Amino acid sequence: MAGPSQPRAADVLGRVTLVTGKEEFLNERTVVAVRDSVRHYDSESEFSETVGSDLSLATLGELAAPSLFSSIRCVVVRALENLPEESVDGLLAYAAAPSDEVALVLVHGGGQKGSGTLTKLRKLDTVTESKSGELRPSEYPSFVVSEVRGHGATIDPDAADFLVQAVGQDLRSLAAAADQLTSDFTGQSITADKVKQYFGGRAEAKSFAVADAAFWGRRTEALEELRWALDGGTAAVLVTSAFAGGARGVARYKSAPRGMREADLAREVGVPPWKLRTIRDQSRGWSDGGIARAIQAIARADADIKGAASDASYTLERLVLTVTGLRDPR
Repeated sequence: MAGPSQPRAADVLGRVTLVTGKEEFLNERTVVAVRDSVRHYDSESEFSETVGSDLSLATLGELAAPSLFSSIRCVVVRALENLPEESVDGLLAYAAAPSDEVALVLVHGGGQKGSGTLTKLRKLDTVTESKSGELRPSEYPSFVVSEVRGHGATIDPDAADFLVQAVGQDLRSLAAAADQLTSDFTGQSITADKVKQYFGGRAEAKSFAVADAAFWGRRTEALEELRWALDGGTAAVLVTSAFAGGARGVARYKSAPRGMREADLAREVGVPPWKLRTIRDQSRGWSDGGIARAIQAIARADADIKGAASDASYTLERLVLTVTGLRDPR
């Protein structure tokens, strides 16, 4: 999930690499991997690119033609979905018999536009597709684990989850954070404490700490975390959002069919498998009625904060007391 390893030149020269999907960051990694493979094969190789709307058989021929300096080329066509109808047949004809000295990369940004051309390209033996699907929320920690592994290091599951909570669901930012952590802790396993040294001040991470303590029923800890979060400038709406996420996790776990495999259950709840174990333990202290009342309390607090509540800190303190009070201390 951390992106493709560099392909062999034989896998891209004389072939077409079709890059599809909405994850722009992963798509760009494929383009870079193909380009680097060609340059590794021939340091004098040339790189050129255009967009689908400007592509015709004539312009493709110009892009793919050998120059005075090198016959090996990498040609990238972005936004293939905007390819003019009159250029489709010419592109398909080239793709069916590409030049041995050209690595052609066609990038389609997702969506239905141009899907007919994709279908025809996929039928060609000379076309290799690299598809990037949109990540589900539960898959972002796995992305972090894969990124760190790609740098020759390891990261604890809870540290990966904390990093996602702190940085957010932007793949480029997560990749940069993984690179920073592995550079600064060379040869060490990345723990949650190490992540907190760098990213513990992020508002999102602080809000999750409040909610997590509350759903465990740890009232004193939750109130302390709330005070630190608010003193550090965390927006009140981030706290209620974190509470809502915690409530959804417990509610989905409790309503999920019993007897499911752990991986299937994690997908049903919308969390990574290791996080499922935390939710399972938390849910033992929650009745169906209790979690329903907690969801109502969270909704009221969120409405108060976004509406006429004059003291957000009081509203959040009341929410902590309410949620921790609803949890059965067994």
